[in-house]
Amino acid sequence: MTALPSRRQARRHVLPGLPLTLGYATLYLSLIVLIPLAALILKAATLGPEGFLDAVTTPRVLAALRVSFFTALAASLINVPIGLIIAWTLTRYRVPGRRLIDALIDLPFALPTAVAGITLTTLLAPNGWLGAPLAEAGLRVAYTPLGIIVALTFIGLPFVVRSLQPVLEDLGPEPEEAAHSLGATPTQTFWRVTLPALYPALLSGFTLALARTVGEYGSMVFISGNLPFKTEIAPLLIVGKLEQYDYAGAAAVAVAMLVISVALLLAANTAQARLSRRGER
Repeated sequence: MTALPSRRQARRHVLPGLPLTLGYATLYLSLIVLIPLAALILKAATLGPEGFLDAVTTPRVLAALRVSFFTALAASLINVPIGLIIAWTLTRYRVPGRRLIDALIDLPFALPTAVAGITLTTLLAPNGWLGAPLAEAGLRVAYTPLGIIVALTFIGLPFVVRSLQPVLEDLGPEPEEAAHSLGATPTQTFWRVTLPALYPALLSGFTLALARTVGEYGSMVFISGNLPFKTEIAPLLIVGKLEQYDYAGAAAVAVAMLVISVALLLAANTAQARLSRRGER
């Protein structure tokens, strides 16, 4: 009669090779993330506390940070309802050209962002196909914060759609059918049954879109116009400082963006964890 393995032995053999895989993961994370971030912080630290504050609190830097984060936030908020509608349509209806639409969702992933910026600028410039009639109507898109939001909406949309699609597919129509059988209207069913189940996925998609768009550079070079205090975003300002050999100043602005981004991501992840726990209850 063989003895049952002890708890320590069972735990030891749950994942064979854990020390080796953990070592590789730590090494990879250090080379790709930790070491570059440490070098960035050390470069910014050469300015000293007062020099760092002076570098990140100049009116031009504050204006660029404000444009970057507010446009990324606006684009991500716009993508939440649009992404929900698209994901809902693709999962709940058999529309003509469904596979083509589903493939086009991933276009921002495959398309170089500089190409996207050139295309959007060509369309939305004051003499562009769409920009000309909009300009005649008094609405200028390119070279304004509105143009930046349009470009960031295009870049961030796939993150929201792809976060929602698997949740909608797993959710199925059963909860809605049960609500209908109890006398709920379609509106009540959506707001009280379906939408609460989608809150964690919506917040996850919003967080991913925000994290992706806040540091966008390629598509912004053309459509933003790079006007200081108006449409200049922080990544463009960092590149400008690098071209002027102000490496410490560029690192300081990058560290400021890093701190704000990490704070936003921590807040979003905390809210997502609370929503997930509430849904499990």
